Amino acid sequence: MANLSGAVRTQRRSWLKPGTWHLRTRLVLVAMALLVAICAAIGLFSYASMDAFLTRQLDEQLTGAADRARDFGRPPLGASGNKPDPLEGRGQRVGTLAGRIQAGKVTAGFLASDATRKALSAADNQVLLDLRRDGVPVDRTLSTGAYRLVAAQTPYGDVMVTGLPLADKQSTLTSLVWTITIVSLGGLVLIGLAGTVLIRRTMKPLEQLSEVATQVSRLPLDAGEVALAVRVPPSNAHPGTEVGSVGHALNQMLDNVSNALEARQESEMKVRQFVADASHELRTPLTAIRGYTELMRMTEKFTPDGQRSLARVQSQSERMTALVEDLLLLARLDEGQPLKLSDVDLTQLVIETVSDEKVMAPDRAWHLDLPEEPVSVRGDASQLHQVLVNLLSNARKHTPPGTTVTTGVMRSADGSAVITVTDDGAGIPPEFVDKVFARFARADASRATPAQPPLAPASAAAKGSGAGGATAGMALHTAAAQGEAGVASAEGTSGLGLSIVQSIVEAHGGTVEVTSRPGRTEFAVRLPMQGAAPAS
Repeated sequence: MANLSGAVRTQRRSWLKPGTWHLRTRLVLVAMALLVAICAAIGLFSYASMDAFLTRQLDEQLTGAADRARDFGRPPLGASGNKPDPLEGRGQRVGTLAGRIQAGKVTAGFLASDATRKALSAADNQVLLDLRRDGVPVDRTLSTGAYRLVAAQTPYGDVMVTGLPLADKQSTLTSLVWTITIVSLGGLVLIGLAGTVLIRRTMKPLEQLSEVATQVSRLPLDAGEVALAVRVPPSNAHPGTEVGSVGHALNQMLDNVSNALEARQESEMKVRQFVADASHELRTPLTAIRGYTELMRMTEKFTPDGQRSLARVQSQSERMTALVEDLLLLARLDEGQPLKLSDVDLTQLVIETVSDEKVMAPDRAWHLDLPEEPVSVRGDASQLHQVLVNLLSNARKHTPPGTTVTTGVMRSADGSAVITVTDDGAGIPPEFVDKVFARFARADASRATPAQPPLAPASAAAKGSGAGGATAGMALHTAAAQGEAGVASAEGTSGLGLSIVQSIVEAHGGTVEVTSRPGRTEFAVRLPMQGAAPAS
C-alpha cells in the first residue's frame, strides 16, 4: 500500500508541480512581458515616425527661411558696399540663424527672443565654416543650443548659412515619450489586473484538482481500512477541456486506487480471519499432543533414543503452541480489541521482567538503567509486559553468551515514557533493519543461537525395535537432519515477536524504533504522556 500512496503523491507532483500559484504567477509574468514588448515596439515606432515627421516639417521651414535670407541678402544691382543682413528680412522668426561666408570670413547671427540680432561665438563661426555647402540640412550643436543648419553657394560668390533651432522638435518628442510611457504603464497595470483576475478564474479548477490530490496524499493508504471518497467535482472532470481531462484522469486513477484498497482490505480480512480461525482450531490438538506426550512419559518405558524423541515432540508442540498464541494475539490486536487500562509502573515492570530473563539466561550480563523516580503510564499491564518479554527474549536469542543487555526507563522532555533495550552483540544486518517489525521476518543465522544436538543415529533407535522400528527411526532421523538446523538455529523465533511489540505499542498510541550497528543494537519504545499516572 505504500506503493499506492506513493503513486498518488507522484501523480500529484507530476500534474501540479510547482503548484497552481506558481503557474498563475508565471502566466501573468509572461503576459506582462509580452505587453511590455508590444508597448516598447509601439513606442519606438511612434517615436521614429514623429521624429521623421517633425524633421521633414522643420526642413520645409528651413528651406523657406533660407530662401528669404538669400533673397533679402542679395546685393543691389549696380551697387557696391556692404550687402544687406539676411536676418533683417521679413518673415524670419525668433531663433532663426542666418549668416554669410565670404573669403573665409563668417558674418552671422541669430534673432533673440526680443527680436534683436545676437552675434555668434568664435566656436560657432568655426562650426559654420566646417559645414558642407551642398544645401543638405544637418544638425549641429552651437553655444545657443541645437540647430538644423543648411549652407548653400549663392550666384554672387558667397555662401549663405541658415538655421532653425531644434528645441521645439525635441520638446515635442520628449512630450511624446512621456505620453507613451504613462499610457503604457497605465495600460499595463489595468491589463495586469484584468489578466490576473482572468487567469485566476481560469486556474481555479486546477486549484480544486490540487486540493483533491493533497487530501488523497495525506490519507494513510498503507494501513487499515481507508475510505477514499474524495473526488474531483464533475464540473472540473469533463474531458472536453484541458483541465477537465486532467480531472477526469485523476478521478479514474482514484477509482482504481479505491478498488485496489478495497481488494487489499478484503484480502487482508480473509487472511486475518483464516489465521485467527486456524490458530484457534490448532489450540485443541496441540493441547492434546502435549497432554498425551506427558502421559506417555509418565506411564510408558522408552529407550534413551525414544525418550529424546518424545522430548523433542513435546518441545516442538510447545513451540507450536507459543506460535499459535502469538498469532491469536496479533489477530486480537488487528481487530482493535479494547485495552484493559490501568496505571502501570514501568520501572517495576522492567525490574520483574529482567529478573525473569536472568534466570533463563544467566550467561548474559543483564543491566538496569532506571531513574530515581518511578515512571508510570496508563496502559494494559499484561500487554506492556509482553512487549518487554519479547524485546528481552529477542536480545537473548540473537546474541552470544557473555553479551551485555541493558534495559532502561526514562521520561523524555515532552513527558512521554521511553523504554530502551540495548545489547552489544554483533548487530542487525543493515539491509534487514527496516524489516525487523514485519511479520515472520527473520535475519540470517548470524544472530541465532547455536543449534541443539541432533538426535541419535537411526541404528541406535533400531536396536530392539525390529525392522519397523528401524524404518521409523530412519524416517525420524531423516526429518531431523532436514529441519533440525533451521528449527534449532532460530529456537523460539517465529518472526512474530517484534511484530507483536509494534502492534501493542501502536495500540497504546506510541512508537517503537530500532538503531543498530556492530557492537550496539537498541530498541526504543516511546509511550505518550497522555493519560500517564502521576508518580507515587
